[in-house]
Formats: sequence, structure tokens, C-alpha cells
Amino acid sequence: MQLGQVVGQGIATVKHPSLQGWRLLLVQPLTAERKEDGEPLLAIDNLGAGTGNLVILCNDGAGARELVGSRTSPVRWMVMGVCD
Repeated sequence: MQLGQVVGQGIATVKHPSLQGWRLLLVQPLTAERKEDGEPLLAIDNLGAGTGNLVILCNDGAGARELVGSRTSPVRWMVMGVCD
């Protein structure tokens, strides 16, 4: 798991069928000191996080594929929680 800050939304005209109905967020991973840690990434979200929110990310691809209900989904990152 990793801390991240939502910096925007991903918009796709064509999505993998397993991602239909899922929000795609552009999230900047952060260190424990809240400094940028690498490049922004796309994560699926069903919690309603918005731009500027601090979120907890999980990169368990198998768990994310189980969440979307497809063993062949290209999903890797998912939002596990929104921090207060």
C-alpha cells in the first residue's frame, strides 16, 4: 500500500470491458513525508475520491482484477481508502 494524492481523472473513449463503470483517477504516489515518489499513475476508484484528496493505494493486481470481476483485466492499482 502507498499514500497518494489525486491530481486528476482519466477519461477514455474506449476502455477494456472490465473497466466499464469504474472511475479512473490520476494519482501521484507520495512518500511517508508526503514528497512525490515517482510518476503519476492510473487507479480505479469506487469510493468517490476527488482531485486533491489524499488516498491509500494498493498495487495488488490480483486483488484489483478480482474487484472488477475479470482475470484478464489490465488493472493494477486501486484506491483502498480516502484519508481524512
